[in-house]
Amino acid sequence: MSRPKASRVSMADVARLAGVSSQTVSRVANGHPSVVGTTRQQVLAAMKQLDYRPNSAARALKSGQFRTIGVILFTLSSTGNSRTLEAIATHAALQGYAITLIPVAMPTQDSVLGAFTRLGELAVDGVIVIMEVHLLDAATVTLPPNVQVVVVDSDADDRYTVVDTDQADGARQAVTHLLELGHRTVWHVTGPEESFASQRRAQAWRDTLTAAGREVPPPLHGDWSAESGYRAGLALADEPGCTAVFVSNDQMALGVLRALHEQGRAVPADVSVVGFDDIPDASSFIPPLTTVHQDFAEVGRRCVEGILRQIERGETEHGTALVPTSLQVRTSTAPPPGDRR
Repeated sequence: MSRPKASRVSMADVARLAGVSSQTVSRVANGHPSVVGTTRQQVLAAMKQLDYRPNSAARALKSGQFRTIGVILFTLSSTGNSRTLEAIATHAALQGYAITLIPVAMPTQDSVLGAFTRLGELAVDGVIVIMEVHLLDAATVTLPPNVQVVVVDSDADDRYTVVDTDQADGARQAVTHLLELGHRTVWHVTGPEESFASQRRAQAWRDTLTAAGREVPPPLHGDWSAESGYRAGLALADEPGCTAVFVSNDQMALGVLRALHEQGRAVPADVSVVGFDDIPDASSFIPPLTTVHQDFAEVGRRCVEGILRQIERGETEHGTALVPTSLQVRTSTAPPPGDRR
């Protein structure tokens, strides 16, 4: 008997070679735990010998599921997006799902609808949208109906299932920490104006100072990059009353640290600096950076759980689920000059 061509190998061919039923082959192909020991090994060996590839399309037609989650992403350059995507991929794989990534260069109505159309062609069961802009808040942008959707980092109110870090509480923790150290006020370096996370952090910074009866200095604007933080740091170095800075992410905080160092402003002896994200390198900055820790793994897990509840059980939970943050205190913060305790 000649070996079937790889492109025409069927489940029946594998079953015949392994000496089992087609149902057993199907169970092995789908990772069913009921097939164990030598039988599983026989089937796997037959699959390998025949170069058999399970027909996922046929399986999807039978089950009604493709076991694939689409991810629409506007940028991979930010720490939050890249680490959230990694967490989504990890947790999806643990649940037996693959992900299909569709990057969108420009966050417009046409580009978003185009991404959904493309994901429809690729056959996905649901979509996770990772966004840092107010796209879903714009009246001109509406996601297609009858699509299972979870949104990350957006103020979507009750229209979609939203998972986000508790941006506001993280910022409050950062500012409160600096005030409790004795600083009269706290300066702020923001992220991009169009970023929802940046706006939430900036608003919480402002509200915390106002609630404490402190002066609110004019914010300095960055774009998440270390270079923009460096420019802001040069400006802050020229402010004699600046003894504490809350920076909207760790990359910009790195630039602030460099600028202050170059201008002879010691951290934390002259100026205390707090970041946001707790990137893996934050503890290796000079000095090690006090920063707000985001649990990206938990954000990813909740995104996958949320989309699977919609896909597998038809459950849709509108509103926002906030993942808590925590302040990691290191040696970039201290009481202000003249108030060493």
